[in-house]
Amino acid sequence: MRRKNSSKKMRILIGSNPYAKEVQGKANEPICVARLLERAGDYLKNPDGATLEEIYDRLEENAPRVAVITGSPDQPAHIMDEAAMLKAVASLWNRGAVPFAFGVPVMCDGTAQSTQGMCYSLASRNLVSAIVVNQMESHSYHGAFVLQGCDKTPFAIVNALASLDVTRRARGEAPVFGVFAPAHVLRGGVFPDDLRSDLLQIAARADENGAPDIGGDIRETLRYLLQCTTNQAFQGILKRAEQKGIISIKRHKELEKRLAVHTCHRLGGICAFNGTGNSSRHLVCALGLAHPALDFLTEPPTFGQVDEAVVDMLSVCNDSAFGVSNIVIQNIENAVRVHSAMGGSTNLTMHLVASMIYAGRRFTLADYDRIRRQFPIPDLFDFSLTLGRDIFALARQSEEGRIRGVDTMLYELRRNGVPIAENAPTMTGTTWKQRLKNKQRLAAANVKDNPIILSHPRRAVSGIDILQGNFFDSAIVKISGMPDVQLDEFDNKIAVVLYCENEEEATSRLLDVDLLNRFQAMAKLNRQTLLCIHRHNTSENDPSLEKIKGTQRLFRRLIEDSALRIALIIAGVGPEGYGMPEMFTPMHHINCNQSLKKMVTIISDGRYSGVSYGAAVGHVTPEAYRRGGILYLATGDLLLLSLRKWRIDLLDLEALRNGEIRPYREKLEVERKALGEKRWKRMNRRLETIDPSNQMRDIADASQGVVPLHVWKRAVNSSF
Repeated sequence: MRRKNSSKKMRILIGSNPYAKEVQGKANEPICVARLLERAGDYLKNPDGATLEEIYDRLEENAPRVAVITGSPDQPAHIMDEAAMLKAVASLWNRGAVPFAFGVPVMCDGTAQSTQGMCYSLASRNLVSAIVVNQMESHSYHGAFVLQGCDKTPFAIVNALASLDVTRRARGEAPVFGVFAPAHVLRGGVFPDDLRSDLLQIAARADENGAPDIGGDIRETLRYLLQCTTNQAFQGILKRAEQKGIISIKRHKELEKRLAVHTCHRLGGICAFNGTGNSSRHLVCALGLAHPALDFLTEPPTFGQVDEAVVDMLSVCNDSAFGVSNIVIQNIENAVRVHSAMGGSTNLTMHLVASMIYAGRRFTLADYDRIRRQFPIPDLFDFSLTLGRDIFALARQSEEGRIRGVDTMLYELRRNGVPIAENAPTMTGTTWKQRLKNKQRLAAANVKDNPIILSHPRRAVSGIDILQGNFFDSAIVKISGMPDVQLDEFDNKIAVVLYCENEEEATSRLLDVDLLNRFQAMAKLNRQTLLCIHRHNTSENDPSLEKIKGTQRLFRRLIEDSALRIALIIAGVGPEGYGMPEMFTPMHHINCNQSLKKMVTIISDGRYSGVSYGAAVGHVTPEAYRRGGILYLATGDLLLLSLRKWRIDLLDLEALRNGEIRPYREKLEVERKALGEKRWKRMNRRLETIDPSNQMRDIADASQGVVPLHVWKRAVNSSF
């Protein structure tokens, strides 16, 4: 272990030192630190450690006490944490601090997907925040070196450190500081030649057996990088193939196994798609908390990279400008704009809102929306899972010295006329203005081959839109994944509701190969309604439609003319109702079904990961469990999707039959009270399947970050 700078006198200068007053900690903690340093020495092949007396003296003299926060090794992003943790421990000691380490549980959304575990995902964010605060307070740590992983945990720890910073400052103590080291990017898998060949043979058999949609879906999915999301897509396609008798259940399971074992690289990391894990990476970087030496890597960090971050972090440990709450507040505009320009996960909208509230400022979706709309934010991120432009490729471009990750994105935003908060502090110990003065490797144009961050926008506007309607207060939709031509297929269209009370019902419907044959009867669509839908959605008055006999034939004509739109409602899955699970599985079953993808929009009080061909509308408030309007919709209702006007409205059916497009003006909750009560009772029975210790209670709604109410109440009004 290097002993350079080990005698440097690093001191926390603000507030009292409990280790100078109390004796038990100075008895308990030195042995923990000593053992950590011994392990670090063994790993780095330099066994020179520290004596208990040296550790005692640093505690007595108020040297920075820094916790290295790791995750649990049952999550792929954290399986290499041990090595990175030991490097950080050695660096912290060498630089004059006292290193500690503790781990937090990290649930993997991929592992929990489509299981009961997904109902615990969002709850884990608030629980981990509480755990981190508890541990930091219990042992009086000043700051943290965070080994950032995936899913909810990165912002759980941001929230914890920001919240504790507010609390400590109110007590007149030193600011809480922290630097984040995002996990390297996991390499996507490759389809072995024999597996690809077998899947193509099944596709050919599907074509021969009158199921060209299944054959086409297999070929399309083979274009994607092999990862867990690809496996989910194949699951739905192969189940449909089972129903058609194209493959057996045994054959399906054998293919699932072959796909699974070729998916993940043994070094782990954050999956290479632009989902919640990498969106968290981008936004923790945009908040100035991730160190640029560690932000985009394809392998675990070296000692030198870790040491660079430790040096910068310790250089500002007494400066309140670099306290985590202030860094979050000062950088929120940068984070919102990076989130928009990079087409980030919809989930991060809620987490960004929450981070501001934990940092002590009142902040809502409306504030997020104001920042986003203050200046048009161009689409500067050409991400693709089929053309070799995934996040692993982006990390490689950064490692090769061609660009500088999110620094490059902020530079290109500014160059394209979008202001950034240049004077906001970052954990390099500098402001963005100072960081971006160094133009080396900064411009996106440095990447000549297959650029992902762009110097010139591919579209004039990008990001998350906030929607309103006559049956809900707020919802979000990701337009960044929808080119204008695609958006045209859903904007200003009437959609027929297919109502599902939970994700399982939605999945069952979507995997029914006869769904479209049954839908007209399920929705009770009469002739006049079908004619009105066709006329509006095609902008044509086709006289030949009047000659079609039978509503089922007329319904088929709507499908043939691409005039049918379906609004798949998945309700009862909001934060209080069922823990706000992701609707990833039904979304993928739509994306990988050529018959449905161009007609279905999903609307839910749950969450999403990724994008669908049709709009994926989530985070609907009030949620069904709070008796929001989404509780009272029914199959056969008609919605007007006015996406470019940021609205979705329930239509007056009688007015439509008279040729008038008019929002429904009556009180649906009164007319359908009995229906709502039956559904609400079923939600309560379903809620019993979640352990009460993890049910989400006393929380703000999705528009306010789903933070605990006591955290919301402490926050003060914001200027945003």
